[in-house]
Amino acid sequence: MKFAVITHVPHVVTENYYYAYAPYVREMNVWSKYVSELILVAPEISGPVSPIDRSYEHHGIQFVKIDSFDVLRLKSIFRAVLKIPRISWRIYTAMKKADHIHLRCPGNIGLLGCLIQILFPNTPKTAKYAGNWDPKSKQSWTYKLQQLILENRYLTRNMQVLVYGEWEGSSKNIKPFFTATYYEIDKLPISKKDLTGRIDFVFAGTLVKGKNPLYAIQLIAILFQKGYDVTLALYGEGVERNALEQYIVQNNLNKIISLKGNQSEETVKKAYQNSHFVLLSSDSEGWPKVIAEGMFWGCIPVATSVSCVPFMLDYGERGVLLEMNLEEDSLQIETLLRSQIDFDTKRNKAAQWSRGYTLDVFEQEIEKLLKGSQYNFLN
Repeated sequence: MKFAVITHVPHVVTENYYYAYAPYVREMNVWSKYVSELILVAPEISGPVSPIDRSYEHHGIQFVKIDSFDVLRLKSIFRAVLKIPRISWRIYTAMKKADHIHLRCPGNIGLLGCLIQILFPNTPKTAKYAGNWDPKSKQSWTYKLQQLILENRYLTRNMQVLVYGEWEGSSKNIKPFFTATYYEIDKLPISKKDLTGRIDFVFAGTLVKGKNPLYAIQLIAILFQKGYDVTLALYGEGVERNALEQYIVQNNLNKIISLKGNQSEETVKKAYQNSHFVLLSSDSEGWPKVIAEGMFWGCIPVATSVSCVPFMLDYGERGVLLEMNLEEDSLQIETLLRSQIDFDTKRNKAAQWSRGYTLDVFEQEIEKLLKGSQYNFLN
């Protein structure tokens, strides 16, 4: 099977190896187990391989380089108009060769893919919508347009669209799905974590305003001011790093807040294993892998109520849903810190749930999708 992937994820190509953001590649390595040829249509960037990147494991890769673009400013819109015809032609050519088309959405490249796939109604297709599918959420018009095209069964045929969460009113080709990081074999015993000593929080994600890392820092600072022995380690890089460093220094938080930068998967895994809570104060998410990963290792998730996060946290039964109000949210966490029994109950529920979504289960579901697509069972 020739499997064409249309994605906005930037790739680093070095010595015939293809590197990209590790969680994305980990998933694509699962898909590629069941295909003979992998056609990657993606932007290429120069520079060294990052600690958060990993390489594809498939040996039959055809890489089709395209430009990335955005439509955020007038100048970038003009540049996009010049780039889009060439990008679209390369996407079309790859789709024409493919036995199966796979779109990665949302994104500008994904939008072009959504439009061009209309020309291939008989080719089996899947789309992974990695953002927030909630129809009531506030999103950009380009994201909304992708959703409209993907769930329109007149424009989009022979496609299953994998989304996070189950949403009322969705068309029949919308399939609730999940993602995973760990295998069944990774299920090591969860260590005991008592509340009598230091309480460790971990944040993993890009340091940008949409992820609200400053709110995470402020939340831990309030708990510290109330007399709790707490720390927060933030893993990731981003444009907000300098501002966060200044805030930490200005507020004398160096002893309890640390910025770790981009680190390897193994380093972040150890941080989960040694922490009590995993914290994500993001404005928008799809299926936040950092929350699922932290839960896998017994961290209690503390996250905003967006997308399918309430489902993941069982509406507060296996975690804390943030109100984005510092006083209220600190009180929610304090309630847990005062009761070892409640803390243990929540973290055990969190781990038990997360450990049901392993890569073993994920691989089985992907195999079903691809084998089913060969028989063209969706009309």
